[in-house]
Amino acid sequence: MTKHILVVDDEARIREVLEYALAKEGFRVTCVETGAAAIDAAAKADVDLVVLDVMLPEIDGLEVCRKIRQTSRVPILFLSAKSEEIDRILGLELGGDDYLTKPFSPRELVARVRATLRRVEMDAGPAAAPAPAPKPNELRYRDVCVDVERHEVRCAGKLVALTPTEFGVLGALLERPGVVLSRAQLMQRAYRYDNLITERTIDTHVRRIRAKFREVGSDPIATVHGIGYKAAEP
Repeated sequence: MTKHILVVDDEARIREVLEYALAKEGFRVTCVETGAAAIDAAAKADVDLVVLDVMLPEIDGLEVCRKIRQTSRVPILFLSAKSEEIDRILGLELGGDDYLTKPFSPRELVARVRATLRRVEMDAGPAAAPAPAPKPNELRYRDVCVDVERHEVRCAGKLVALTPTEFGVLGALLERPGVVLSRAQLMQRAYRYDNLITERTIDTHVRRIRAKFREVGSDPIATVHGIGYKAAEP
């Protein structure tokens, strides 16, 4: 099935370049130029991924991301002229799955789009089901239940809304309780064949997962200083 990409950027030249590059690779592309239009399109259209410019007029990309995350876990790839680390981290903590700094090559953007979509498919498909669990598509650890088929995570019965990338990170940790994974190992297990993810991005996603679980009174991840992360002990 052809994947539908929503491109949001107020610069016509960038919209045209991205539309051409993505369409050439077989994607169906919808382009909008404002934050309000992006929120509306994400809500109404069957969108598989959003390419979202941060510096939009009136409603900026970060606010658009907040609005979309209220109702959807569709993958979001941020575009921004800002290259400071704090800006990248903020975008990821708000619910973005990746961050690309302008100027960029259309080939790199297409590669990142494909990598992100591949992660989503792997997380949702049968191959992503963890090893022995109460049901083929279910993983339980402590008070956490990961339903791979529905792509849902619950903690003590309460739904924890994770993005596809966060889902992959959590699954990689919980499927091997007690085993410490370095950032490099976690990148390999959680993102499979995606070599565009950095170790700094792993830290950001882990911090975001833990914050969401703390809202429901739990924390399934433990930091092993100087090494990486593991599933928290019971």
